[in-house]
Amino acid sequence: MASPSNERRQFLGLLPLPERRFIADALRTETVGGILLLVAAVVALIWANVWPHAYETVREVTFGPSAPLHLDLPLEAWAQDGLLTIFFFVAGIELKREFVAGELRTPSAALLPVVAAVCGVALPAVLYTVVNVVGDGHPAGWAIPTATDIAFALGVLAVVGSHLPSALRAFLLTLAVVDDLIAILIIAVFYSTGITFWALGAALAGLVLFWFLHRRGVGRWWLMVPLGVVIWALMHESGIHATVAGVAMGLILRCHREEGEEHSPGERVEHLVRPLSAGFAVPMFALFAAGVPVSTKALGEVFTEAAPLGIVIGLLVGKSVGIFGGTWLAARYTRATLNPQLTWSDMFALSTVAGIGFTVSLLISDLAFVDDPHLAELCKEAVLVGSLTCAVVGTLLLKRRNRYYRQLCEDEDRDSDGDGIPDVYQQQR
Repeated sequence: MASPSNERRQFLGLLPLPERRFIADALRTETVGGILLLVAAVVALIWANVWPHAYETVREVTFGPSAPLHLDLPLEAWAQDGLLTIFFFVAGIELKREFVAGELRTPSAALLPVVAAVCGVALPAVLYTVVNVVGDGHPAGWAIPTATDIAFALGVLAVVGSHLPSALRAFLLTLAVVDDLIAILIIAVFYSTGITFWALGAALAGLVLFWFLHRRGVGRWWLMVPLGVVIWALMHESGIHATVAGVAMGLILRCHREEGEEHSPGERVEHLVRPLSAGFAVPMFALFAAGVPVSTKALGEVFTEAAPLGIVIGLLVGKSVGIFGGTWLAARYTRATLNPQLTWSDMFALSTVAGIGFTVSLLISDLAFVDDPHLAELCKEAVLVGSLTCAVVGTLLLKRRNRYYRQLCEDEDRDSDGDGIPDVYQQQR
């Protein structure tokens, strides 16, 4: 008999029932949000190209107090720095939960999605840099093609892969959580300038107070929400990108259940805030970020200028090959065996869909080329082109297996005795 050290662990196997239910609830919200995100992006493109003057006028409407903090910001900046903080707050809670109760809680289970995410960030960055060094372009945009947009990707899956097995969807969600962490670190380290230390110190003090109140069991929204807004404003003043405040507060929330609790505080807050993030914050950001002029000349520049071309290659080739290659290598050297009901072609199709980089990629386009609006717009067009291409290719790869996925889902959901527990969880193993 083989020793335990030689046993092969199944990859993309059946999820534990509580985890499956939590993932299903989270993905349901993100899927609806992804569809709203698609609609917002289309509206932005139509608005920016049919009524460009009106679109720019609305984006540049400025409001907010100029003192004591510099919060007199245009609407576009409020969407970028304010609304996206809600998105990153949810990302912080997701990350914390994954580390204490999800797929990242044990090193053996965490290794595959972490390696896949790291490779899915590294290879697009390398390909973009090579294209721009060889083509005498703009290497500063190396981080643009590194992000996966989970809401957009799930929106595509809702349309073309509605019967995708829960293990594949869960892997995509876990991958995106790690991807978000890397994106947050990139933004904080490489795209924060002119640090104001008194504001940063005050923001950190606010986070300590937030942690203290949370640990003491103080969860009243009328106290914690204003405190969160103050922390965000101080972080914005400090020069560190304001979305970092959202991540930090999300990581502070307790995500493990104590005796007598049905849900942890982090899970409860995530359940309340996720619909606001997916259904409003991210689509509104897309409405004011995705509106770029589309023309034959502009599309031609996407494939002839080094920076946008590097983004397209990074998303289409870098993300799909990086994620798939990282997953295969990690499985190969950790003796993990793929679920026999799936094939590596399923993993490659999912990796291609993960090349849809939208929300964070659009954000980094603005941050990387803040002094060159034309280049920033070209990069946004490249993000749209690359993401659309990944969506189309991923659709074609998934469609050919959708009938088989439908049967897998029916087998996974079947509950013959009507007790609320799928039969597959009651079978003798």
